[in-house]
Amino acid sequence: MDTKAFVKFKEDIIKNCSRIIVGKDEVIEQLAICLIASGHVLLEDVPGTGKTMLLRAFSRSIGGEFRRIQFTPDLLPSDLTGINFFNQKNGEFEFRPGPLFAQIILADEINRATPRSQSALLEVMEEKQISVDGTSYKMKEPYMVMATQNPIESYGTFPLPEAQMDRFFMRLKLGYMTREQELSVLRRPDSKQLLEDVSPVTGAEEIAALRAVYPEVRVSDDVAGYIMDIVERTRTDEKIINGVSARGSLALYRASQIYAAMQGRDYVIPEDVKKEALCVLPHRIMLISSRHHDNTRAMEDLIESIEVPLEKI
Repeated sequence: MDTKAFVKFKEDIIKNCSRIIVGKDEVIEQLAICLIASGHVLLEDVPGTGKTMLLRAFSRSIGGEFRRIQFTPDLLPSDLTGINFFNQKNGEFEFRPGPLFAQIILADEINRATPRSQSALLEVMEEKQISVDGTSYKMKEPYMVMATQNPIESYGTFPLPEAQMDRFFMRLKLGYMTREQELSVLRRPDSKQLLEDVSPVTGAEEIAALRAVYPEVRVSDDVAGYIMDIVERTRTDEKIINGVSARGSLALYRASQIYAAMQGRDYVIPEDVKKEALCVLPHRIMLISSRHHDNTRAMEDLIESIEVPLEKI
């Protein structure tokens, strides 16, 4: 299998987005993995770290119809999916599609909306379709929901339901820039101005081609077993109430394949699994006590306690 296309795709996306967001190449790479895996991403961090700007830059880099939705407490499900309205001119009902009918959706501050409105995303995230009044509408590919979320402790937020959290392929954190990186941002033109100059570096055909071939990346029996060792440990660990679902184990398998291809390899090694597990799994578990509120730290400890296999390639 030739992995050059994956390496070039990663490099092009990172180079393009780095013009707007400085020093976050690893996060950009994970966004690219989500896209190829047909997944959705939840970007969680404190306000002002560049979450929305990064996702805007990423959406411009891949092209397609883009819509930003600002989630607020008064947002209704029909505001997202669309409605059937009566057209008085022709005396018939007509469907007016909502913003979820775009290809790249930016759900900004998703946890500002009530659970009722958040649940409007469940069907489209899982099945890539929207049902309104008994009629289902298929979404155009590539389709991706990119959501930002403020920390749960922030004022006026509603935690996402577990079922919806599980539908996000990854949960990522942006974090603060280093001192030198932030100084460079202070001296350059405004990010909004730079964003206007960002052009697509890929398209639907290239994305579809990568999606078609990444399953060819080899995963040995030992490495596949290592994935299941991690998943099963989350289901038996006494600190965890709910472990990783089958959807989560499949997501880790796919993410490891794509990450390996982006490193120029046609096979997965345990280090690929360890790296992707910290992006794919922590938001899928529920800890039993507030003393262990940091899911990522708990997942790191869990992974370190599992023996790493010597894979056979």
